[in-house]
Amino acid sequence: MNREQLNFYLSNLKHDIPSGIVVFLVALPLCLGIALASGAPLFAGLIAGIVGGLVVSWVSGSQLSVSGPAAGLTVIIFAAIEELGSFSGFLVSVVLAGVLQLIMGYLRAGMIGAFFPSSVIKGMLSAIGLILIIKQIPHAIGYQTTFDGDESYMMKTAESSFQELLTSFSFFSIGPTIVTLISLVIILFWETAWIKQTILAKLIPAQLIVVVWGIAFNLLAADFFPQFSIAAEYMVSIPITESVGQFFQLFTFPDFSYLMNPKVYTIAFTLAIIASLETLLSLEAVDKLDPLKRIAPTDRELKAQGIGNMISGLIGGLPITAVIVRSSANINAGGVTRVSSFVHGILLLISVMFISKHLNMIPLSCLAAILLHTGYKLVKPEMFINLYKQGHQQFLPFIATVVAISVTDLLQGIIVGIAVGLYFVVRSNYQRAITLHHSNNEYTLTMHKDVSFLNKPLLRRSLQQIEHNSYVFIDASKAKFIDHDIREILTDYLTTAPDDNVKVEMIGFTK
Repeated sequence: MNREQLNFYLSNLKHDIPSGIVVFLVALPLCLGIALASGAPLFAGLIAGIVGGLVVSWVSGSQLSVSGPAAGLTVIIFAAIEELGSFSGFLVSVVLAGVLQLIMGYLRAGMIGAFFPSSVIKGMLSAIGLILIIKQIPHAIGYQTTFDGDESYMMKTAESSFQELLTSFSFFSIGPTIVTLISLVIILFWETAWIKQTILAKLIPAQLIVVVWGIAFNLLAADFFPQFSIAAEYMVSIPITESVGQFFQLFTFPDFSYLMNPKVYTIAFTLAIIASLETLLSLEAVDKLDPLKRIAPTDRELKAQGIGNMISGLIGGLPITAVIVRSSANINAGGVTRVSSFVHGILLLISVMFISKHLNMIPLSCLAAILLHTGYKLVKPEMFINLYKQGHQQFLPFIATVVAISVTDLLQGIIVGIAVGLYFVVRSNYQRAITLHHSNNEYTLTMHKDVSFLNKPLLRRSLQQIEHNSYVFIDASKAKFIDHDIREILTDYLTTAPDDNVKVEMIGFTK
């Protein structure tokens, strides 16, 4: 770090420290909730958040991206732990996934995300949202005997999952149900336009209010309404540490004897691909939200995530990705540099080392409410409607991905979605090309014949070659078909081009 960088970080501490506190308040219940949904020890989610804040924030090339455990991996983690029958064995897969990501970074695989149609990615997120809702409703209404026994309630098939869901309604508990319902009201109220404009909403996230509400309800119920109080088996259960030495004794280490199990490698490959994809998509979104319009290097991000996952797996943490929810919170809170993510990691570490006793006062139904809301945000009906309006070439790959993931698993579902998407691409026209010619500071970008999502990397490379203070003429008059993904890239470019003093003229585009 040179002197100029140091001054840049120091000059923005007034923005980054408050932003880091906000991200911490958002991340703490999410780390616990994602670990809960993954069927992993809750402590594993906190470790992943700590590693994401303390390590990945400095290795990454992004100033605003926040890394930690992600809801998008919960289904994979849950199935993997069940399949291997050991969390220590699963940690071996996490370490190997990190190695694969590191290799991918050195192989310049940062553009891998461009080869996945946006309709398939949206289908993946929607399916994850549906599964999260199915998994969390039993927790939300207090259907569990002990937390350990409930970790395996989510079966591998959609049929058994729905059977478990229906059964839970016959054995609900009043206390957890009240906490969940009020928690959802708080979260939804906090997202209203009126509340969003207040300083209170910017300083205190809804997730923190939900946690405080759950703790307060149970304390009051224990004294005045014991029939509504929430029993210990329905609460967060993190080992209490009274010293630094006890804290380090809680780490779980991978059982490398599982290297002889072929399933470990399949899981590692799946984690590496899905985590890398989610990271790259999140990184692209963060770059668009960055007020300073900085572009993070994708290959360096893969290396950073690889290092983070190797460390997290070695000390008992969940897999790590860049996460858009926490990154958005960072940007909205006024974060400017990577220091804000680092501060959130420090605060997570302090909270686990010194206030774990208080964390155990959090009802699991609070975390279930947070994840129910997360699931809904991933599977909003508006997404289905918008994709349907965009035509069958967008909607059918999307809905095929949702259905396939719901009845099989994440990797198979994505393969099905891509296959359906490729069918429409091939049927339309397999021949496609984009050329870029320039003379002095004048560029001509021509689209020949049909242009599909497979041309996304080529289009991005072409646009990156355009220098500042230039004139660009984009000719699509020869293209009979332009994919929705290509249009999105061009729309984004038109938005950012004025920042580089680039003038753009387009012809041949129709709605």
